[in-house]
Amino acid sequence: MEQLAEHFAALIGIDWSDTKHDVCLVDTATGSLEPSVIKHTPESLNEWARGLRQRFGGAPIAVCLEQSRGPLIYALLKYDFLVLYPINPKTLAKFREAFSPSRAKDDPTDAEYLVELLVHHRDRLKPWRPDDQPTRTLQLLVEHRRRLVGDQTRISNRLTALLKGYFPQVLAWFPEMTTVLVCDFLLRWSSLDALSGVRRATLEKFFREHKSHRTDTIEKRLDAITAATALTTDGAVINASVVMVKALAAQMKTTLTAIKEFDREIAELCQAHADYEVFASLPGAGPVYASRLLTAMGTRRERWASADELLRYSGVAPVIERSGKSEWIRWRYFCPKFLRQSFVEYAGESIRHCVWAKAYYQGLRAKGQSHQAAVRALAYKWIRIIYRCWQTRTNYDEARYMEVLRNKGSVLVPAVATVGA
Repeated sequence: MEQLAEHFAALIGIDWSDTKHDVCLVDTATGSLEPSVIKHTPESLNEWARGLRQRFGGAPIAVCLEQSRGPLIYALLKYDFLVLYPINPKTLAKFREAFSPSRAKDDPTDAEYLVELLVHHRDRLKPWRPDDQPTRTLQLLVEHRRRLVGDQTRISNRLTALLKGYFPQVLAWFPEMTTVLVCDFLLRWSSLDALSGVRRATLEKFFREHKSHRTDTIEKRLDAITAATALTTDGAVINASVVMVKALAAQMKTTLTAIKEFDREIAELCQAHADYEVFASLPGAGPVYASRLLTAMGTRRERWASADELLRYSGVAPVIERSGKSEWIRWRYFCPKFLRQSFVEYAGESIRHCVWAKAYYQGLRAKGQSHQAAVRALAYKWIRIIYRCWQTRTNYDEARYMEVLRNKGSVLVPAVATVGA
């Protein structure tokens, strides 16, 4: 306890919930264990933190909790004397199971286990040192945007399935469903009956107002609308579908507008960020992946001691398990999912823009690996490259990397020549 007292005036474990938080405090000067409960309100949390500051004179206090983001950790961020140690919930679950094989669980006991982790295993835990505010803002924006893109896909799939049941012509007239043009069309004419009697000039004006100016395209659509035949005349199917289609079209339009707003906010922050050009130089990154990779890496270059550490943290590096004479490799289950998704999705996109990445991917596919396995292996290589560029603040140079491959006698070099031919 003497060694702990040199660093922290107190150690705290917090088991959080929506309405209250169970707290276990260890005073490093006396070793006393003090359980308590805090209501989850801004006033109660502020009063509790102010009491800690007065009691320990503003000296550093270590706090262990299961959140790496969320309302509690956001609330505690504003107190500079609190050093936060967020842990994976699985870590606490396994630690609890070691002493409670029955798997009995109780919030006050969990708070004690959390503070025990600080007392006995703090050398294995990492304090959370957040990035600067612009980078964290950007991180939250790109995550929210990705969820909106997922919503867009789900709404599009539902809309497509619904139209196939009563108004399939729309899918032929508009191959891309995720546009304001389609949303407004369906909100105005949500069935084939609604189009009957509409003047050709009215439809032409509608298309041109929605920036569809190609005369041949407009004419084909108008001719197809005139010649269209209803798939079904069942009033029950049509009437119910019309109500749902209007609801989905409105949701889609709102989602598309929101994504554009996020794009504007993200672009503004990226242009002002000192590291953005490093990630923008990556082949095929574009505004979307460049911003996601920027937030994945952050600005704290001491965060990972090596690319291997980043590979393990991101979940892209597989896990090797050994038992006796058996050995197997498996997918890493516990990692920041959005971080891994960013690296893997970028690797998949890079195949279309980077010659050596395409050659590497095709080589793995030729050996019988699945698409996902090949993309993950490519992400493994990209992380090493991105880490080096990020550490040295150097833009990626395709020609320079190709020269490195050539000097190393990489098997990719002949493949690259073939792909580029």
